[in-house]
Amino acid sequence: MDSKSIIKELQKYHSQKNIDGMKRFSISGKNMIGGPGIPALRKMTKQIGKDHKLAKELWDSEIHEARILAGFIDDPNLVTEDQMDEWADGFDSWDLCDQVCSNLFDKTIYSKKKILQWTMDEREFMKRAGFVLIAAAAVHDKKAKDRTFIKYLSIIKKHSNDNRNFVRKAVNWTLRQVGKRNNALKAAAIKTAEEILAQDTDASRWIARDALRELRNK
Repeated sequence: MDSKSIIKELQKYHSQKNIDGMKRFSISGKNMIGGPGIPALRKMTKQIGKDHKLAKELWDSEIHEARILAGFIDDPNLVTEDQMDEWADGFDSWDLCDQVCSNLFDKTIYSKKKILQWTMDEREFMKRAGFVLIAAAAVHDKKAKDRTFIKYLSIIKKHSNDNRNFVRKAVNWTLRQVGKRNNALKAAAIKTAEEILAQDTDASRWIARDALRELRNK
């Protein structure tokens, strides 16, 4: 399959009703088709296989769903650091950010470097991408040591006053994912959440209370 035929297939799913529904969930990227959903995109991924060149062509189309598919089919072993920066700079919706980061970028050799770099970035989706990479590592990287995530908890605490919607939700999600990794990290995450709560800002109160509600009930 080439990029033109794939995009033509994607266009068959165009639905303004679905686009309007996606916007109600704060999914408002440019050039949205409104379908197919993630399960159908994953099915297409199995048919296509890994293809770095094709992934770049799909990304360059600037079509929302084609870009999500690009993240599914790209080969993490061939992804460059420049590519990661370029794609992350193009994130314009939380779902695109989360899918590309948790299905592709977290598998690259640059993921740890990008966590440190992107969480310091002031662009909303770039910053979110850094935290999504931490959350993805908490779920996917079974060999990572606890000390790695302890370091990440300090990053979470540092940025828990950012009240931008897509940042604070990512910080909260990341804190919960680290805490769910094992009992030792759960205790550390609860302690971090309590320290975040004590900062007593709108963002920190929301992040901490939601995280503590889940972590204390696990």
